[in-house]
Amino acid sequence: MQRMGMVIGLEADKITEYKRLHAAVWPDVLDMISKCNIRNYSIFLKEPENLLFGYWEYHGTDFAADTAQMAADPKTQEWWAVCSPCQKPFDTRKDGEWWAMMEEVFHHD
Repeated sequence: MQRMGMVIGLEADKITEYKRLHAAVWPDVLDMISKCNIRNYSIFLKEPENLLFGYWEYHGTDFAADTAQMAADPKTQEWWAVCSPCQKPFDTRKDGEWWAMMEEVFHHD
């Protein structure tokens, strides 16, 4: 299992909409997340900075293949199209990233 974290900004005028969307995530999207070996997935919001922090645990063996499968899924693409206008990606993110991936620097069980 690999713990993974990511961060992105949230448009101030989209906070209510983003919370509403995530209070009722589409079942097909949740199924795809599970099919792609992602578990224990949470998104946290820090206001007033409007930062979203995502955390999940990856239980697969090929993260690139699993994320490619997710990205190819039409329902997931539709979900992303609804959520993306709410998000404000960092200018410093790596090529190909929307959410900026984070390095784990500490963990304690």
